[in-house]
This record gives sequence, structure tokens and C-alpha cells, in this order.
Amino acid sequence: MTAIGAGNAPGLVDVVALGESMVALVPSRPGRLADVPSFDRGIGGAESNVVCALAAAGHPARWVSRVGADGFGDHLVETVGSYGVDVGQVRRDPVRPTGVYFRTAGDRAGDAHEVAYYRAGSAASAMSADTVGLDAVRAGRVLHLTGITAALSADCLGLLRDLTARTPGRPLVSFDVNHRPRLWTDGNSPHVLLDLARGADLVFVGDDEAADVWGLDGPDAVRAALPGPEVLVVKQGERGATVFDRERVLHVPAPRVDVVAAVGAGDAFAAGFLSATLRGLPLRDRLRHGHLMAAAALTVPGDLATPPSRDHADRLAALDDSAWGRLRLGPGWTQAPAAPEEAPTP
Repeated sequence: MTAIGAGNAPGLVDVVALGESMVALVPSRPGRLADVPSFDRGIGGAESNVVCALAAAGHPARWVSRVGADGFGDHLVETVGSYGVDVGQVRRDPVRPTGVYFRTAGDRAGDAHEVAYYRAGSAASAMSADTVGLDAVRAGRVLHLTGITAALSADCLGLLRDLTARTPGRPLVSFDVNHRPRLWTDGNSPHVLLDLARGADLVFVGDDEAADVWGLDGPDAVRAALPGPEVLVVKQGERGATVFDRERVLHVPAPRVDVVAAVGAGDAFAAGFLSATLRGLPLRDRLRHGHLMAAAALTVPGDLATPPSRDHADRLAALDDSAWGRLRLGPGWTQAPAAPEEAPTP
């Protein structure tokens, strides 16, 4: 397969991502939100996570969004920009605030985990074709969107419908379903998310999401429901991922990972797959780069991790099936000079 979008026009970047990022306030120690005395500040946002990872991996990337004219908005723009992301198209809303959320410090998969969102009426919820710079949104080889944005407001949904319409000359549209049940209060998520996914060129969805939202069991059932996208990636957790294109279906197992925190892996996987897609790598290697970027996120405490160098990731992605199957990645692996599986065969 060839790389996307040969040649660069002025203002063109590899990837544009549109979506809300929020300030995340995480307790300085474990405990109930009612009990913890102080919080550390970070950021959280699926789309900004993807472009931060891509920029760290060497790709020109842009984040398009809206934030409040407040200190939290300043923090978001400065933090995302510190990764090398173009934040010049993030607009300030003089009335609406930047979204924030609080979460407990423990495992997010546990029953005791708490999240409190304060995002209703946020600046990002006012995104529409009139309040974002559409020329900047479309000035990328890839436009990355998620289902989260569609749930924020009617204006946001209208914007995503416009951006996923199959119009001539649009960039390659990447869509991560990213179903967030708490955001969908009207029960329309199955229809809306399926419709948006059908308008995309590249779709990411977890097999658990597909089961919960659409009642679909397994990658083949997902492909039958989504025949339109040129590429469909069904993520299957520890079992790996399955990719469909017009010619074939391919499953690639995930490497074993010593998990530090089970957060950020989905966004990192999308970043790795998109990076390899932009470079014109074959399908197997696109999946492997997705797994490697996800492993980088899984072996650090937060959502964002320093990715392996391109040479390091390429060496691992090129391993034969046997060596790939023996690969085990733990904390610090992205900084290691080589894994034992990379030793040349005599």
C-alpha cells in the first residue's frame, strides 16, 4: 500500500484531530472523592491524546477545539502544544467554561472508581461549522474524529455529520467509536454512532463496544454492519486486533504487557495505526505499531507516554511471528536499546 496524500500544501499537516479536551483533577492519594484533600492537575481528551502521541512520534499534527477564556483553557492549550501539536486553531469562548473532571486515583476498571464530569455547557460543546475553522480542520492528510464529540451537543453532532459526509476532496476520515454511555442521555447512540462510522474511511471499535452498542458478536459481524469503510479495525484487548480492508482480513495478536495502568491504550493504538498508515506500511505492521504504541501507554501511570523511537518500533514490528509471539513489554521498554527477541538469527 502507498502512503496517503503525496506532497504537502501550505498549512497541511499529517493529522488533524477535532474534539474536547478537559482538565483532569486526580487525587494526590487513593480514596473516595469525598475524602481526599488535594488533587493533581492533568489533561484528558481522546482526540488530543491521539495527536499528542503522533506529534511525539514525529508527525505534524493539529488539534482543533474550543476552550474557555480561563486558566484551565490556558493549561490545556499549553500542555497539548508542549508535545509539538499545532494549537493555533483552538478558539476561546468568552462565555462558556473549559470542561473539567475529577476522578479517583485507583484502577479505573474497579467498582470503587469514581468520575465526576463538569462539562455540560462547556466551550467545546459549542463546536459547530460556524465556531471552528473548517479550512484548518480539513487541512490534514487524515482527519481523526470520535463518537465522544457527537454526544456533546446537537451542534457537535451536526458538525460531525458534515465532516463524515462523503464529499469530494475530503481528507481520509478516521473515526474511533469511543462509546461513552454516560454522555448519551437520549438513547440514540446505536443509530448515531453506526451512521457516523459508515461515513468514515477508517474505523476503530472495540469488540466489547460493538457488543454493547450494536449487539454485534465478533469481528465478522462488525464488518457485516460496517461494509462501507475502506479499513475497519476491531480491537480485541489482550487477544490483539483484527483489520479488514477491501481485499482481506488479518488478525495480529497483541504482545504481552506488564500493565502499570489500563488507561490511554485505545487512543495510543489509534495513534500507532495512523502513524503506520501515513507511512504506507502494510496492514500487519499497522496493527503491530498500534499494539506497540498501546503498550507504551499501558506501561506508564498516565494516559500519555513517550513512544518508542521510530527505528525501535520498526525493528519490533518487523519481527517474525515466532519472535513477536515471545515479545513481552514492561515499564521502561520504550527507552531500552533492544529486546531479546530482536537478536539476529544466526
